[in-house]
Amino acid sequence: MQVLRYFGGAVMQNRLFQNTLTQLKKDIKRVIGVIDDSETVIACSDELRIGNTVDNIFTVFDSSGETRCIGGFSYKKIETFNKMEYLVFCEGDDEIAANTCALMGVHFLTLKQYYDEKYDRNSFVKNIIMDNILLGDVLFRTRELHLTVEAKRVVYLIRILNSSENTAMDILQSLFPDKKRDFVIRIDDHDLVVIKEFDDETAKEKSLQIAQNIFDTLSAEEMITVSVGVSTVVESIQDLGQAYRESRIALEVGKVFDTEKSVISYDNLGIGRLIYQLPTTLCELFLNEVFKKESINVLDSETIYTIQKFFENNLNVSETSRKLFVHRNTLVYRLDKIKKLTGLDLREFDDAIIFKVAMMVNKYLTSEPTRI
Repeated sequence: MQVLRYFGGAVMQNRLFQNTLTQLKKDIKRVIGVIDDSETVIACSDELRIGNTVDNIFTVFDSSGETRCIGGFSYKKIETFNKMEYLVFCEGDDEIAANTCALMGVHFLTLKQYYDEKYDRNSFVKNIIMDNILLGDVLFRTRELHLTVEAKRVVYLIRILNSSENTAMDILQSLFPDKKRDFVIRIDDHDLVVIKEFDDETAKEKSLQIAQNIFDTLSAEEMITVSVGVSTVVESIQDLGQAYRESRIALEVGKVFDTEKSVISYDNLGIGRLIYQLPTTLCELFLNEVFKKESINVLDSETIYTIQKFFENNLNVSETSRKLFVHRNTLVYRLDKIKKLTGLDLREFDDAIIFKVAMMVNKYLTSEPTRI
């Protein structure tokens, strides 16, 4: 039984369905059963039908949840996250059969959710990252499900910006087939999570390669627009909740400060991570203190572009003027103009740092990111 429970989850779940149907058939004097997504009867009050297939039965259902009558039987779908996973059926095409299917649909959906929470590894790991399980229970349930407590793991948050997350889910499951060590979890209609376990000390380097592979596979091969947030490497399964938060922060901070990047690592957020964690009021006070003379918003787009290039070229006047295709004196004039407006001389390292941070704080305030 333990082997079935941990390593043959489908067998255990099917047995649970069959036991329930055995109880129901005492009161329902009709053939009733459950069909899985391979169109196979996995549980039935008439046990001789178990293992039979009902060809193309899934194709007759659209997005609505209404009952369908086919060949003297009524069918109703059971779906989670808009994905049809099972059909329940009842002999007959009358109102009694339809009502029986409706009741069975509710009952078996509840039964599946209970089973997933109790025995399914993916559901357990999802509860960890969503903080839906007490920390004291994590170790007990980890051992019960034969998972490794201490292991190097990285959390990848894949945000789907177009297309269907079902397509992305199937691709990710094929990229990470080791269900004993890796997990592919659906969070909602737009977010998917991959939790990858690593064996050696190169986890950090490999984690970024894997993130890029996820992005390339989904975007290049399937034309799915995604962003990928990457957590730090955590050492224990108990730390997966924190790693998930890091992957979310990576995407939120990336939307503000790394808009051109589609793969963002929490480790590489730099000062943007610090700014993101500051209270809004403190950020506003900082801007008011730095720009006592004039608001940062008085700087036009050409001036802002000049400043950005000046920073990119390490405050080197000659190199910046060359990249901007302007005379050195023109650049000096612009820098003097900035000093006059703000009181900050960007040729001085300390002033340059203050101005750089101020630009980032201003960008952060105007972007209104989601706080996690």
